[in-house]
Amino acid sequence: MMRGPLAIFKRDFKKFLSNPFIIMMTLFMPIMYLVVFGSAMGGTISHIPVGVVQEVPPYNDTPLFTSAAYQLNHISQGSDNDAEKQVDVTVYADEAQAKQDLENGKISAVVVFPSSVTNDDAVRLYVDSSDSITPPLVQGAVTQVLLGLGATNPIIVDKIYGDITYLQFFGVGVIMMAIFTSTMFGGGIALIKDRENGIHEGYLVTPVKRSSIVMGIISSGTVRAFIAGFTIFWIDLLITGMTLQSIQDFFLVLLVILIACMGVTSLVVSFASRFSSQQEYSSVIAFFNLMLFMTSGAFYPVIGMPGWLRWITVINPEYYGIHALRSIILRNQGLNVIGIDLIALLIFSSVMIILGIVTFRRTLE
Repeated sequence: MMRGPLAIFKRDFKKFLSNPFIIMMTLFMPIMYLVVFGSAMGGTISHIPVGVVQEVPPYNDTPLFTSAAYQLNHISQGSDNDAEKQVDVTVYADEAQAKQDLENGKISAVVVFPSSVTNDDAVRLYVDSSDSITPPLVQGAVTQVLLGLGATNPIIVDKIYGDITYLQFFGVGVIMMAIFTSTMFGGGIALIKDRENGIHEGYLVTPVKRSSIVMGIISSGTVRAFIAGFTIFWIDLLITGMTLQSIQDFFLVLLVILIACMGVTSLVVSFASRFSSQQEYSSVIAFFNLMLFMTSGAFYPVIGMPGWLRWITVINPEYYGIHALRSIILRNQGLNVIGIDLIALLIFSSVMIILGIVTFRRTLE
């Protein structure tokens, strides 16, 4: 009665022990979940870029402006001497230029101090409201500084992009999740299945170049990922209530989704080209799915991550895709802001395509 189940158990357990790679990933992934997820979510946000400027005229700096700008630049998140600065202050001479930098995403807030020395004139605070986490921290820092100086000036907060909910903030990230998931189960696994069936390798191989095989798989995966991303984009608009301001924004969204699909698909296929087992591929791609999505800024602002984790965003295609989509959908920004994101995605895609072609296995093992 027990002989059959025991034989199956022995066979499967021996297969598990015979693959040290799977054993390593089984132990390694939970540790990385703890380190990456714990560090990427809920970290202390510091060094928020903030611009300060004084109303004109008059053109002479008031004592309030001088003292507040200095104190704001030196406010920390705790009493510890090693505590991180909460904001990094840039002093502007022109209010219009400060607001322009805010709209272009160079800074997260602008504090406009009154030119009068009376306590009745308000301090105006303009914040990038597409991020619902950072603005309250900036407002709290300004309030703390004014109280410390004994100033009773009221603070008027202007959310330049209106009230953006966390659902809308996170909803943009779900588009990239759909792209990666579609590619993970489509292009990557499809390539490995073809290899297992001998379609691309061994005696059944057709006279097709490696570059043609890889480019064909990436093209097919990109189309599937684009359909998934575009569908989730419309569902996001319906669920979260987000709207696009113009037809130009709509076509920019399509462009970003297409280039992001190409980048993510190229990444997945380049990894899949090195594996002949679905089990090994699934364990590795699950790890990269966690690493890329958690460091993309989909859940939490990248500025709140520790420095060592923030470096991963530099080579993370999902970060550039999410930043570009948020810039268009939530901030109504254009190519002047997202251009660097598109260039980064194109460079990443090119590198991954070349890597996939070079590392693609054609020999039957």
